[in-house]
Amino acid sequence: MAAPETQGPAAGGEEDCEGNHSEAGGVSYEDSKDCILEPLSLPESPGGTTALEGSPSVPCIFCEEHFPMDEQDKLLKHMIIEHKMVIADVKLVADFQRYILYWRKRFTEQPITDFCSVIRINSTAPLEEQDNYFLLCDVLPEDRLLREELQKQRLKEILEQQQQERNDNNFHGICMFCSEEFFGNRSILLNHMAREHAFNIGLPDNIVNCNEFLCTLQKKLDNLQCLYCEKTFRDKNTLKDHMRKKQHRRINPKNREYDQFYVINYLELGKSWEEVQLEDDRELLDHQEDDWSDWEERPDSAVCLFCEKQAETVEKLCVHMEDAHEFDLLKIKSELGLNFYQQVKLVNFIRRQIHQCRCYGCHVKFKSKAELRTHMEEAKHTSLLPERKTWDQPEYYFPTYENDTLLCTLSDSESDLTAQEQNGNITIIGEDTSKLHALKQSSILNQLLLQEGLKN
Repeated sequence: MAAPETQGPAAGGEEDCEGNHSEAGGVSYEDSKDCILEPLSLPESPGGTTALEGSPSVPCIFCEEHFPMDEQDKLLKHMIIEHKMVIADVKLVADFQRYILYWRKRFTEQPITDFCSVIRINSTAPLEEQDNYFLLCDVLPEDRLLREELQKQRLKEILEQQQQERNDNNFHGICMFCSEEFFGNRSILLNHMAREHAFNIGLPDNIVNCNEFLCTLQKKLDNLQCLYCEKTFRDKNTLKDHMRKKQHRRINPKNREYDQFYVINYLELGKSWEEVQLEDDRELLDHQEDDWSDWEERPDSAVCLFCEKQAETVEKLCVHMEDAHEFDLLKIKSELGLNFYQQVKLVNFIRRQIHQCRCYGCHVKFKSKAELRTHMEEAKHTSLLPERKTWDQPEYYFPTYENDTLLCTLSDSESDLTAQEQNGNITIIGEDTSKLHALKQSSILNQLLLQEGLKN
């Protein structure tokens, strides 16, 4: 089956102000340069279409392009740009290569619309400017079964590998801290580092691909990087002192690079060790008293639309944006009568423009966010929103940043603090005072005063 046709001219790549390489085939060349094709996160971290000869590669579902296994993001970007194809929850696919090969074969047998949901963007634009994207996700029963089968196969392979390592007595390793050599079973080295150096990466029976795991850790130490906080130091002695004094002789539990070395992460489809452990904790709590008196929840901070300032509540963040950037989100919401979904689209639109270093007031693009912020504040362009039809588009339902907490705090509830309430311009409806004399006679205050007089 032929790949879905891409509308508009092919566009080249361009480095944006954040250092991300953007490419797109879209309605126009200018628009294509600013397409965001990979997930973003707050706060931001700085971060060949043909596979290298001899390296494992994955083919495109639709064409003959191949990409290295460790560069699957480039393949996903290629399919979005060239074929308008989006695969949902790629991280939950246990074997990406087999998954791609399966659908490559299926798409030659049936039309793509038999499997994929069609997402139309620019739906309010003229017909020739509208565009269709195809979403492949596990809502399709066939895709769900494929993902589950790949997960089972991967778990089987991992358990076989783990059993082989547990029974292997030809292991040879060197301690990362004292350079002592160990022969025999891997557990001897792991138990030595836990006992002698207080470096515990878990029970040996819970670890798989142990050699690769130890090589990964050794490489970080060779690069003078702390295993826990992942800071880099100028020499080996400084690194050792830091890890000893700060008690950083442990790995960073938030580093997902290590998940592949623990069997627990392969047990259930789409669940990490934290989620599996949380379920176990809940089972234990079912047999205990529900005492939450010592529970202290740490609120998630929302990030300013224009700078890196964070606040624990949307009210504090709105005050900051009004004071520092002259942008009154509550006032805009009130004046434009925005409901929840329109607020989401507006926030995502502004986030995207700021990420691309473009002023939405005058459409001028800058080299950095600092220059953009200075321009918008001096020109008073932060509050100069474009026409509603520019940002009130379905494409802005999708968050610019995956972890944008501000989106979770938006609401169209009547109890919200509105700009009108902040300014004190509240309309007060007076009471009916036409029968004021009767109201005084029947007031409960009369009874209270009478009782107080009798006591005295």
